[in-house]
Amino acid sequence: MTTFTKTILFTDTDGRAKFREVAVPLDHGTPQSMLSEVFASGGYQLRTSPVGFRSQFHCTGAPQWCFILGGQMEIGLQDGVSRIFQPGEHFYSADMLPKGATFDPAVHGHWSRQVGAAPLITLFVRG
Repeated sequence: MTTFTKTILFTDTDGRAKFREVAVPLDHGTPQSMLSEVFASGGYQLRTSPVGFRSQFHCTGAPQWCFILGGQMEIGLQDGVSRIFQPGEHFYSADMLPKGATFDPAVHGHWSRQVGAAPLITLFVRG
C-alpha cells in the first residue's frame, strides 16, 4: 500500500516537544492518483517571516499543518534536536501545552527560525 509520511511535532508524556513520523494510507482514488481519506480542517493562515527571524520557545496554540512555501524553516526542540524544512516540505504541529501546566520555556515547546537568504513563507492549515 502506498503511504504519505506525516511528520508530527507533539508533546510527549514528559511535557517536552518531540518529532515522530506516522504513515497515512493512500488507499482511495486510482493507481494514477492515490488519495488519503478526506480530513476536516478549520481554516488556513499564511505567514511571511523576514531573513533573521527567530522565535522564542512556545507551544502550538491549536493543532495545525505547516507547509513551507518558500525559504527554509528550522524547528528546534528543548533536547537540542532540530530539523530544517525546505519548500514543499511540511509537518503537523501539535505540541500543545499539557493540560493544567503553566508554560515553562525551559521545558515546553519549540522554537522556529528562518534559515538562508530567502524570507520564510508558510501556510498553516488548522487540523
